[in-house]
Amino acid sequence: MNGSPEFKLSGLALPTDAEHMLDEICEHFIEHSEVQRSGNVVSLQSEIGTANFRLQGNNLLIELACPSPEALEVCRNIVAEHLFYFAGEAPLDLTWAYPAPQATLPNIHEVTVVAAEDVTPRMRRVTFACADVTPFVGGEMHVRLLVPPKDRPPVWPSLRPDGRVAWPQGEDELLVRVYTIRAVDIERRELCIDFLQHPIPDVETPGADFARDARPGDSAALLGPGGGGLPQAKSILLAGDESALPAIARIAAEVPPHTQLQAIIEVQDGHEEQPLPSAGSLEVRWLHRTSYPAGATGGLLDAAKDAIASMDDDTFVWVACEKEDVRVIRTLLRDRQHDRKRMYVASYWERDHA
Repeated sequence: MNGSPEFKLSGLALPTDAEHMLDEICEHFIEHSEVQRSGNVVSLQSEIGTANFRLQGNNLLIELACPSPEALEVCRNIVAEHLFYFAGEAPLDLTWAYPAPQATLPNIHEVTVVAAEDVTPRMRRVTFACADVTPFVGGEMHVRLLVPPKDRPPVWPSLRPDGRVAWPQGEDELLVRVYTIRAVDIERRELCIDFLQHPIPDVETPGADFARDARPGDSAALLGPGGGGLPQAKSILLAGDESALPAIARIAAEVPPHTQLQAIIEVQDGHEEQPLPSAGSLEVRWLHRTSYPAGATGGLLDAAKDAIASMDDDTFVWVACEKEDVRVIRTLLRDRQHDRKRMYVASYWERDHA
């Protein structure tokens, strides 16, 4: 961030266990920002600003500093949502020097469906028109897709006084799902999202259903972007399954020339492979679950572990897949003492063990 932040805000959080919450902040945000800790003081730094937390007794003193009022409200929202998430069912009181404005969220973008098509049998692409696509160029890739109920004018979320999102309720309740912006067309002011179609008996898939049924003219909104930017490195290892394929494809498409990329991608079968154009030097290994022995689930994990074992220390490791596999990979990288600034390891889904 260039220059000194000009817009500041202080807050006070009263959790049940402030020390544990400070630990949670460090553990979670290491994947999304630069985290520095000195005793009871934690500082988070990212493109939108800084967030400082100081443990005082069983209170958390919060100081935010951002380059614009809009960024400050986004930062407040991120902090508030995460603190209440970390608190879980335990009580939490969060107050600010002044309450959040009761207005539509500053980073919400209304979009309209212009096209929908199948990329593969299990991946459907929806193209949206957006008045301003510049927030989605470069930087962070993920958004919340907000879909209003059919045949009702959309009611978009606003902010609560404590900074959390106030979601519409009742007949105005929105479908909310997190997706990756697959591609952005600046000239046409359009962007694409790829939706994995994964029908499972007796399991609802509302996001996939939206993509399947999307028609030109349908209204939606995107909240973001945030979480998970484009890696900046000369050598990048990418590993993931279909849920991560849109992000892997975008990273490959947007790296500068001469970037060395190795991608390990697990899909159902050969029909799910996609072209991955890139200005870099890309080596792709496709893994097909249909070729695994019955009941086997560790193909991607084993391949990723082998690739990590043989990579250079300056390689950026980008992994997104099932929750338990992610835990194994995080442990492996920690034991290897891999630079935290050279990794993004995220859980995109959780295996049903029932």
